[in-house]
Amino acid sequence: MIDASQMKAARALAGLTQEDVAKATGLSVQTIKRMEITGTERSSAGNVQAVQKALESAGVVFIPENGGGAGVRLAKPKNS
Repeated sequence: MIDASQMKAARALAGLTQEDVAKATGLSVQTIKRMEITGTERSSAGNVQAVQKALESAGVVFIPENGGGAGVRLAKPKNS
């Protein structure tokens, strides 16, 4: 499951606002804000998955914890 710092970084990399993510997921802006401030651990797994899917659709790749820390990056463009 992604964490709050990954969520914020992914949103910034994709150039999305909290409002954009809320619209893409069907969640409220307040829910997105809460997830970024208090962490995703307190949110339902379905809400976290919806945010992750929306951010992945915007071109973000989530990097799992592998001893070097979890992170995010932009996906390589498909035409490259």
